[in-house]
Amino acid sequence: MDRIEARISQLRKELDEHNYNYYVLNAPTISDRDFDCMMAELQQLEEQYPQYDDPNSPTRRVGSDINKAFTQVAHRYPMLSLGNTYTREEVAAFYTRVQSALQEPFTIIGELKYDGTSISLTYEDGVLTQAVTRGDGVKGDDVTENVKTIRTIPLRLRSNDYPRTFEIRGEILMPWAVFEKLNAEREREEEPLFANPRNAASGTLKLQNSSVVASRQLDAYLYYLLGEELPSDDHFDNLETARRWGFKISDAMKRCDTLDDIYAFIDYWDVNRKNLPVATDGIVFKVASLRQQKALGFTAKSPRWAIAYKFQAEQAVTRLNSVSYQVGRTGAITPVANLDPVQLSGTIVKRASLHNDDIIQSLDLHIGDMVFVEKGGEIIPKITGVDMDARILIGEKVRFITHCPECGTPLVRYEGEAAWYCPNDESCPPQIKGRIEHFISRKAMNIDGLGTETVDLFYRLGLIRDIADLYTLQESDIASLDRLGDKSARNIVEAVAASREVPFERVLFALGIRFVGETVAKKLAYAFRSIDRLAEATIEELTAVDEIGTRIANSVHDYFAHPDTTTLIEKLRTAGVQMEMKVEQLADRTDRLQGATIVISGTFTQHSRDEYKALIEQHGGKNTGSVSAKTTYLLAGDNMGPAKLEKATKLGVKIISEEEFLQMIAE
Repeated sequence: MDRIEARISQLRKELDEHNYNYYVLNAPTISDRDFDCMMAELQQLEEQYPQYDDPNSPTRRVGSDINKAFTQVAHRYPMLSLGNTYTREEVAAFYTRVQSALQEPFTIIGELKYDGTSISLTYEDGVLTQAVTRGDGVKGDDVTENVKTIRTIPLRLRSNDYPRTFEIRGEILMPWAVFEKLNAEREREEEPLFANPRNAASGTLKLQNSSVVASRQLDAYLYYLLGEELPSDDHFDNLETARRWGFKISDAMKRCDTLDDIYAFIDYWDVNRKNLPVATDGIVFKVASLRQQKALGFTAKSPRWAIAYKFQAEQAVTRLNSVSYQVGRTGAITPVANLDPVQLSGTIVKRASLHNDDIIQSLDLHIGDMVFVEKGGEIIPKITGVDMDARILIGEKVRFITHCPECGTPLVRYEGEAAWYCPNDESCPPQIKGRIEHFISRKAMNIDGLGTETVDLFYRLGLIRDIADLYTLQESDIASLDRLGDKSARNIVEAVAASREVPFERVLFALGIRFVGETVAKKLAYAFRSIDRLAEATIEELTAVDEIGTRIANSVHDYFAHPDTTTLIEKLRTAGVQMEMKVEQLADRTDRLQGATIVISGTFTQHSRDEYKALIEQHGGKNTGSVSAKTTYLLAGDNMGPAKLEKATKLGVKIISEEEFLQMIAE
């Protein structure tokens, strides 16, 4: 090894050690300045001598500004969700079920349930090789480059007694302090705020610029080890061993040998969780023995050997100062309460949702009222009541506005609707921008590179006035704009161009017709096969389509009756957007399952659950989530839910295997 290579190797080793001391042990041994100097020296040497490149160098922690699209990766072990409980009685029922099933002594491990985004990390020969999100549980996004920027996740393990290959799972989190700082910055820049640390962490992890991910200072706690050669049969011992390898493992784990131990763990953390630096929303209880976990097995959705106990939503009392009103893409007006700042679930709350006029009236709100605020997973907190005893000097009664706060148009309330709407969908700015944001979303046209801020910028500059204007954007028009540049401009234009191949049923969903979601759009697309036939359809023809009622039919009919819609459709057609079903899509359609209602349960080997749902629709069948007297078949895979099996047997529903189903739809 020459002198340069030796110095690079030494710097990497020392920086890894200091990184572990600072981020995992929270016990730094050198100053930040000294650390930065060492990092700068290593970066300079790596640039000068690229032959010594290492994908797991500490310098990779800072990320790269090279955008990379994510690829889908199948999980070796499905990432199932946990069953939720909210009461001690439900926890006791879980304990009793385990006791009854095992018929032998067992230990429960109590752990905090961190409120972030799930991640699966694979290590080979002590080196991080892949990081995959939960996704749909069967496959997720490969976010390895972004995860490498998280300093609490080791790129290389510290010991040498680890298995050759193993997987460790955990939660990616954004600490409260980082979350508050990030939202304060976004507020200063008049950018939309993140709803909570979980959404911020999830959104950050999916950014395609890993240098931005690095700047967000994400954290991680690891909580489950999988593999063929694990150190122990005991889950607790495995995590303690993983801690020695360099992983950040929670200190909150505890062995619980009795139900009273479990209750004591709940009581302690129900109070002390409020002092933690990261968000938690409950406790997880797991059977300690891996052998016993295997014996208990799984339902279709979750393991029988683990359960999540969810904390009750926190409540705070604060003063109502005013009510403001927001306009959504459909014109729906949402009232928002502006409050005295109050701490709730680790964040400073200044606003709370009032949902609609009926809620305001039922609460009998007056300006100046002391109100009860809860945060139970909603995007923003909600007001649940008024402290009438604190109402001394009554302020002005809160009355819903009568005109749009953005464009001044008189509001309307449709029969059967709780919301008030601004009917000016042609020139009300939030509605126009909202429709564009919906159009570009992942489940619609999936136009990467555009977000809320970019759409707002393009709209303010007059570059886009409707969804069709996206197809007229030129690199030269946008490359010089703030926060963009040549590469971002090229990516946006290329993503817009690629959306011309998005199939017709997603285009129909992307148009944002009121009440037309993904499923309804698909049904309408296959029923009418082109935008022209759909535009000409009568109310009677629309309601003849399965699951299309008069409310949806009237909305579709009114949308296409509007003169501006005709102009918009022609602009999209001229731009090359798909306006009819492709021949090959229709060629694959059959009526082999016509009239059949099918419930899917369990895990499968030849196709994923989503693929089976698509096959059912492709052959004329209907998917439902629960077994009823109307169910024709229960498509049963491995580890299917016992409740569905029991109900299907009781109702006489025919149970078919994966092989039988594939034979049914075969030529």
